[in-house]
Amino acid sequence: MLALTLLGCQGFKLDDVLGNKNEEEVKTEPQEAPKVELDTGTVVAGLKQALIVASKNAVASASKENGFYANQQIHIPIPEQLEGVASALRKVGFDEQIEEFELGMNRAAEHAAAEASNVFMEAISKMSIKDAFDILNGNSRAATTYFRSNTQTGLKQKFQPIVADSMASINFYPEYENLLATYEKIPFTQKPDLDIERYVTDETLDGLFKLMAREEARIRKNPSARTTELLQQVFGN
Repeated sequence: MLALTLLGCQGFKLDDVLGNKNEEEVKTEPQEAPKVELDTGTVVAGLKQALIVASKNAVASASKENGFYANQQIHIPIPEQLEGVASALRKVGFDEQIEEFELGMNRAAEHAAAEASNVFMEAISKMSIKDAFDILNGNSRAATTYFRSNTQTGLKQKFQPIVADSMASINFYPEYENLLATYEKIPFTQKPDLDIERYVTDETLDGLFKLMAREEARIRKNPSARTTELLQQVFGN
């Protein structure tokens, strides 16, 4: 006891004397995986591949049956210019026709979305990203936002004929004209000024970009969504 007391006076701990090390003292902090400096070419390639994967997933989701119609995030509603038409016709018992018109727009979008992949691939392949690292370190939708702002005008021009063909394939135009003709028979009504093809095109592209942004966010945040070695290298770094 005297020996132990003397040891204690000299600043030793009893656990040290007995060989019992304090767990907190011997515990080592986990080492972070070393970061690899990526060259600009790798970052640009990774961002393009992220957009390719995101666009393919978006197209697959949107082009299936009810991909637009049943998805409230991208569902195409009655155009604002036709709200008066829809309201007036519902009052005289044309609810079913209004529902069919709304369904038709969404079906056209679903058909058109199936053809969007090639349009997106062409635009992505030509994309030049000077501020690649800013996009990489940006918010969860940075690449999609950049891609959209730089390609939307060209994409719209290429995509509108696809939408028009889709609308024709589901017999949308005769139903639309019948709807307007019925509305014009109501006293004191006037045919609305609306480019229905442009509206459906805009809504279809908007829906696809929303889905792409969601997919990009998954790639950035969820390692399991990085399905290629390049995505793992760029977004895991």
